Amino acid sequence: MTTAPWRDPALPAAARVDDLLARMTLEEKTAQLYGVWVGAATDGDGVAPHQHDMTVDYAWDELITHGLGQLTRSYGTAPVDPALGAQALARAQRRIAASGRFGIPAVAHEECLAGFTAWGATAYPVPLAWGAAFDPPLVEEMARHIGRDLRAAGVHQGLAPVLDVVRDPRWGRVEETIGEDPYLVGTVGAAYVRGLESAGVIATLKHFAGYASSAGARNQAPVRAGVREVSDIILPPFELALREGGARSVMAAYNETDGVPASADPALLTELLRRDWGFTGTVVSDYFGIGFLQNLHRVAGSPAEAAHTALAAGIDVELPTVKCYGRPLLEAVREGRVPEELVERAARRVLLQKCELGLLDADWDPKPKGPIDLDSTANRALARRLAEESVVLLDNPDGVLPLAPDARIAVVGPRAADALAMLGCYSFPSHVLTHHPEVPMGIEVSPLLQALRDELPDAKVTFAEGCDTSDPDTSGFEEAVARASEADVCVAVLGDRAGLFGRGTSGEGCDVTDLRLPGVQGELLDRLIATGVPVVLVLLTGRPYALGRWHGRLGATVQAFFPGEEGGPAVAGVLSGRVNPSGRLPVSVPRLPGGQPWTYLQPPLGLAGRVSNLDPTPLYAFGHGHSYTTFAWESFEGTRPAIDTDGSIGTDGSIGTDGSYGTDGSYGTDGSYGTDGSYGTDDSIDTDGSYDISLVVRNTGDRAGAEVVQLYLHDPVASVTRPDVRLIGYRRVELEPGDTARVTFRFHADLSAFTDRLGRRVVEPGALELRLAASSTDVRHTARVELTGPVRELGPDRRLRCETEVSTPG
Repeated sequence: MTTAPWRDPALPAAARVDDLLARMTLEEKTAQLYGVWVGAATDGDGVAPHQHDMTVDYAWDELITHGLGQLTRSYGTAPVDPALGAQALARAQRRIAASGRFGIPAVAHEECLAGFTAWGATAYPVPLAWGAAFDPPLVEEMARHIGRDLRAAGVHQGLAPVLDVVRDPRWGRVEETIGEDPYLVGTVGAAYVRGLESAGVIATLKHFAGYASSAGARNQAPVRAGVREVSDIILPPFELALREGGARSVMAAYNETDGVPASADPALLTELLRRDWGFTGTVVSDYFGIGFLQNLHRVAGSPAEAAHTALAAGIDVELPTVKCYGRPLLEAVREGRVPEELVERAARRVLLQKCELGLLDADWDPKPKGPIDLDSTANRALARRLAEESVVLLDNPDGVLPLAPDARIAVVGPRAADALAMLGCYSFPSHVLTHHPEVPMGIEVSPLLQALRDELPDAKVTFAEGCDTSDPDTSGFEEAVARASEADVCVAVLGDRAGLFGRGTSGEGCDVTDLRLPGVQGELLDRLIATGVPVVLVLLTGRPYALGRWHGRLGATVQAFFPGEEGGPAVAGVLSGRVNPSGRLPVSVPRLPGGQPWTYLQPPLGLAGRVSNLDPTPLYAFGHGHSYTTFAWESFEGTRPAIDTDGSIGTDGSIGTDGSYGTDGSYGTDGSYGTDGSYGTDDSIDTDGSYDISLVVRNTGDRAGAEVVQLYLHDPVASVTRPDVRLIGYRRVELEPGDTARVTFRFHADLSAFTDRLGRRVVEPGALELRLAASSTDVRHTARVELTGPVRELGPDRRLRCETEVSTPG
């Protein structure tokens, strides 16, 4: 076999795979379509509900006789030293290759949502914190480091990123998402994909599609989204991550939408994904998702029917272990109940991917290439930087922050002294080590209490837990109140405990009925405020919680979304003032705990009004965040750009120094700025045109800081109802005191597109407003633009991103 054409790296991949498939038996082709989860429990729930129902206890030698498609979580199932794990994985791969006729190894996959989910690997901030940083290049750099660690350990595929858009923050997996806006999710998610793929690791987009829109915010519950919500909110992040990130795998979601499970939907997995978007990679099932077609969705009567349904829909690989794509599928194909062409189609896709990875090459060698350090100094520095950028200063009305270096500080709360308070559900300590309490954490994580003592060595810091995260016991309140009463300032550290399936207050299967702080933490906060000592609320959470009850009563409020192993020093740095906070909210913070679901992407009747006594207006809007310095937004301009041959933002055509603007787009005297910062008259572009909008940002404070300039679209009249505003661009700008930068956005009319009544994605003529803002509600400047010409129907080549440029003001 070493001289067969399929072994020749000089041949095109398609020719190699054609040659290989022609030599393979049905058993060998089918073996490429499933994974094996070595060490998964077959006699209990293990990591997930239904795990024992869905795990078939085949003998290992029998499973690998004809080859194997995937190896599941060699590192992420139990604690193993990374160096020993790499050697064990290499041995397993050699056995797989030696057992089959063709010597083809498996694709090894792991979870990598907030870092490689392995013992001793860096625990980065969770994706919701990535969204809060509004810094795609930094996320891309983090993902590149994660990818390098995965490859060094012998892993080929990472099950990340999550591109679900938050629709109801009561859902337990909000911490795994990037935010409630599809543009933010798509741009940050695409950056993660680019980073992971640049390291040679296959990025897997999940969960395709609609998973986060479940009814009642219940995990895996049905989705009742309409065609426009699916097309305009749920799908765009996946499209952007495929087109701009180059993801090579997609994971089908658990949910059903309008009665059709995603794993059984050829319109989603084949027609849209492959025909319309041109995807050529592999589609994998979510864990046990194919078996769920029989057991939970009841659209299949047997494992063989479930396999047929999933294969026909477009799922190529069954994860995490064989159930339906093994013997049941083989027998069904032999009996003529499942066309062999479906097996051939999926096997071709899997083998093409293995060819890309070098797994069909004769010189393939699984031996680790060098020492393995999964928590390097460079990793930790990246984790620290991302954690620092993600912390959001929600409020600081009286300037209580930064804390005085010699203050008497009472640190109170159940999340202050617990290192796990920094980590999300898919970090190895929260995900796996709870089943191994005798094993140390494997990484160094400073709780906020210790980090604050290190940060402010001259301060007198006392501590009282006060209460548990979720337990109703209030017996610790008195000690907490006593410590606060003795202090100059009280730092109340409250929030979530990440876990799985009800074992935490945030995480997979940890859904909530409303957005009250868990347990009796709200009552503890009331008691602390009643002391009269200024209270700084620090939230370490996986979702936003309703804070209206305490608005105006707190000295300051700081939000951190599970900021990872370096989160303690990052948050402590914000409290001390060493770090100037620059995070912005990727999700709205509600005023009241009920009234869900609600996100900022609402049409007029979803906003506050006289037709209902309920006011859903958030306490802190999407995109909100304060700084310790100040910024001025000056020299606002808008113009139809000169079209550069390379498509980049032009440098000419800007508005004159008098700020006036004519109705025909030229400089004039009849279109001066209004007092609200908007243009006095409209400019016009056609429905395939572009428009540049820019301003100068000046740091007017006395310290370096970062401003996040956001661009929103308001469409006053459309043929279907539209969100009142939605994000279409943003740029993070870092400035030293007194420095300035010009930020320019190139708006293309494609960015105003939506799904019309006929299901077409169209750009309609009419008036638009482009709003430069510091949040979805804090609008600083507005340009009014008229789209002229016919309705344009867009295809798959539509523009998805608003180009931005930062330059030195001329």
